[in-house]
Amino acid sequence: MARVGKLTVLKVVAIARAKAPGYYSDGGGLFLQISRYGTASWVFRYRIDNRLREMGLGSLDTIGLADARERARKAREQRLDGLDPIEQRKRSRLSAQLDRAKAMSFKECGRGYIGAHKTGWKSPVHARQWSTTLETYVYPMFGDLSVQAIDTGLVMKAIEPIWTTTPETASRVRGRIESILDWARARGYRQGDNPARWRGHLDNLLPELTKAKRAKRQATGRGEHHPAMPFAEVPVLIPELAAREAIAARALEFMIFTAKRTEEVIGARWPEIDRTARMWTIPAGRMKGEREHRVPLSEAAIAVLDTMRPGGEAEPQGYIFPGAKEGRGLSNMAMLNLLQKRMGYLQFTVHGFRSSFRDWAAERTGFPAEVAEMALAHVVSDKVEAAYRRGDLFEKRRQLAEAWAKFCTAPPPSGKVVPMRAKTHGAN
Repeated sequence: MARVGKLTVLKVVAIARAKAPGYYSDGGGLFLQISRYGTASWVFRYRIDNRLREMGLGSLDTIGLADARERARKAREQRLDGLDPIEQRKRSRLSAQLDRAKAMSFKECGRGYIGAHKTGWKSPVHARQWSTTLETYVYPMFGDLSVQAIDTGLVMKAIEPIWTTTPETASRVRGRIESILDWARARGYRQGDNPARWRGHLDNLLPELTKAKRAKRQATGRGEHHPAMPFAEVPVLIPELAAREAIAARALEFMIFTAKRTEEVIGARWPEIDRTARMWTIPAGRMKGEREHRVPLSEAAIAVLDTMRPGGEAEPQGYIFPGAKEGRGLSNMAMLNLLQKRMGYLQFTVHGFRSSFRDWAAERTGFPAEVAEMALAHVVSDKVEAAYRRGDLFEKRRQLAEAWAKFCTAPPPSGKVVPMRAKTHGAN
């Protein structure tokens, strides 16, 4: 073996100052390397299977001659044992990463994933939906376990019970688990295949989503539609809502009058309202179809807004229906909890009021179908869209909105409507 100790501290300093590119040997495979840019670093050079390998030992700025010789000595010992120093270092670093990963729980990774991606999602509601589904279906099962420990059995434990009962939700949960595990692997918190992947893995263990939906329909005797209150009963509900002081009650009133989706209502902000024009403009980012949507506001809808307008603010900027936490809108479950748990309408959903409106428009009015579809922000033909841009459908939708509001707020004929309230304990 070549003599070790060809360099001295003074020689090293002189070489570093000269900045002449090249390799300066200290013997035993240790070299001081000067790059073409004049930077100095230590390398250990050796051959394995007749192939020259070069292992970086650190910059001269941080590693002195004595430390470099010690690192080179350890590398030579590994070579004597038949080991490759570079591969050994990779294994050591990977082992350290895995040790750190053991302290990283799936829940922490879930929060990390949401934090990294929520700015790219089109609305804060999407982030809340992620958190809600994870808190409900995943974290109770394995949220506190190491992300490295998550395997197929744990994933199945979370999604199999709901795969046929709520297949759409189960599919979203599976996809979210898969995304979080992919993120954890990319960050070095776990290794191995993704146990939540569908193709070539879970598709062998679970029925296809379409088959799961079919099984649910057969089991329940109905389809996937949101249970809707018959439109004839809506005038009974409106006074009940008006008698309540909760913000959720005002939001649900506004949602019924405008026939909008939950996310669109709870995300509504005051600058979107033009009271003079009696119009609400929903930005594209909050619309399901990702297109800006103008909503004509009936007198009843304006009255709801007036009850929510902050006192002393000429031009309020915040959420129209604020939530319990400062700077956030109403929870996406607030209206549903009000309707079902507090008011006792267990068999209906909030989203179903859009169907109530559509059924009423079809059965009780002479408005063309495309006017009602446009009011619901459904996709319509290019011809209808062109008419909408000229403004005539908007005015027709305004007439439709006023007619709907008058229907909802008119006292129902005595004895004609029986409230379809499910029995519930604790409704108030």
